[in-house]
Order: sequence, then C-alpha cells, then structure tokens
Amino acid sequence: MQNNKTTSLAVLALIVMALIWSSNWVVMKSVLQYMGALDFTALRCALGALLLLAMLPLTGRSLKPPPWRVILWVGLLQTVGMSGLSQLALIEEGAGKTAVLVYTMPFWVILLAALFLNEKPRPVQYVATAIAAFGFLLVIQPWQWQGTLLGSFLAVASGAFWAAASVVAKRAFQHQEIDLLSLVAWQMAVGAVVLSVLAVATHETPIIWSPYALLALAYNAVLATALAWALWLFILRTLPAGVAGLSTLIIPIMSVLWAWWLLSEKPDGAEAAGIGLMSLALALIGVPEKWWAAVRRFLRLKT
Repeated sequence: MQNNKTTSLAVLALIVMALIWSSNWVVMKSVLQYMGALDFTALRCALGALLLLAMLPLTGRSLKPPPWRVILWVGLLQTVGMSGLSQLALIEEGAGKTAVLVYTMPFWVILLAALFLNEKPRPVQYVATAIAAFGFLLVIQPWQWQGTLLGSFLAVASGAFWAAASVVAKRAFQHQEIDLLSLVAWQMAVGAVVLSVLAVATHETPIIWSPYALLALAYNAVLATALAWALWLFILRTLPAGVAGLSTLIIPIMSVLWAWWLLSEKPDGAEAAGIGLMSLALALIGVPEKWWAAVRRFLRLKT
C-alpha cells in the first residue's frame, strides 16, 4: 500500500515538475536579452542553493553534507553540465528545439542504467523507446536542419550529462541512506561555485536588472532550480531510472507547445506527428505492469 502511495506521489511530482520545467524554457530563452547565459545560470543555482541550505535547519535536518563523492559528481554533472550547457545552447537554438534535444536524456539513461544499475528494460520500454526515438527524429528533422551545430551539440551534451548524474544519484540511493533535500542543496552549492567561477571568467556583457530579469531569476531560483530538482531526485529515487527518464518526455512535448504559444515557434506537420509519437510512448510506459501481464495471459489463451 505504501509503495503504491509513494508511486502516486512520484507521478504527482512528475506533473508539477513538468509544468515548471516545460514553461521555463521560454523564460530561459527570453532572459538572455538581459544577461549572459553563464551569469544567469550561476545566479539561479547560487540562489537556489542558498534557499535549500537554509531549509535544512528549518526542517530539522543537519547541515552536515552527504558523502562528498556523490555531491561532487552530481553537482558537476547535473548543475554544471546539464544546467550550464542547456542555457548556453539557448543562445544558438530556439527554446522548443533546445528542450527536445536536451530530452534525449531518457535514451542515455536507459543505456547507462543497463550498464551500471543492472536495470533490464521491460519489453514495453523497448517499444516505447523506439517510438519515442522516431518521434524525436520527426521533431528534430535532421534532413532539413536549420539550427547550428554548436547549439545542437551543447543541448544533446546537456542531456547526456543529466543522464549520467541521474545514474550516479540512483546508484547512491541504492547503496546508502542519503537525505534527499541535503543532496539537492549541497550538490547545487558545489555546482554554483563552479558556475560562478566560469561566469566571472567569461563575463563580458553587463547585466540589465529589469523587472523581467528579476522575475525570471526568482522563478528559476525557487521553482525551476530548488523545487524542481528536489522533485526530480524524489522521482528518481522512487521509480526505476529508465522509467523515470522516459517519463520526462512529457516536458519537451509541453515545451514545444509553450514555445509555439509564447514565442511563435510553430511546429510543422512533422513536428506535430513527432509530438504525437512521443505522447504515445509516454502512454505505453504509463500502463501498469499488471495490465500488460493480463494482456500476455489473454494472448496465450488465444493461441
């Protein structure tokens, strides 16, 4: 019963996280007219880390960090690698396209989870992955690519770093008791330090402290960074890594729709078909295993 309740909470966390992150791609793209990519990423992560570290004693937790090896790896891969590279990719690419490329992450997760977590995908996951991969091709349309090679590489690399961080965190959860909030806070603090050094070293354009820039920073620090990353690690701890990764496909679907609505980045017919296939893949992995077992039993009886 408790397991079903925890799984339901993970699904709810996924919905909330998807709403926050899918809309945030438009915010992250728009804020680039006010400050540099690394300046913004360093600020959002630093503020998010300070908020989470302040939450530790307020919630009765110790400020003592989890094992430093886990903190360093997750901080470098997730906060620096994923967040930093995705923001840099937005300089070259549109918000919708960047989101789709970053969310090649589930395919990396399935591969890495099989290699390092011994998670053998279920047959339905193979089918869902193949459908989703074809959907990605229709959205990206490499045969008529209009983006930049650099932006595309940064976005895909961001997804790969995120997948690696997810596998490191999942492996840590399997082998030791780690407080979720503490891990999110300390890995983000480590990542924020590295990002701040990079931002200072590359800073060229003055920051324009407009009302929009301040609101974007607040939204990112509180919701998209502190809350959403905590939700993601909770989802990752609760669900198998491969399932958690594939479930995030809802985010690029919603991101494309947000970009269409707010930035006029209208998807064409192929992109719409791709979104439909990715939605079908999500539906497949969302079907409970006991339902698939019932289908298999029915087919055996028929034969």
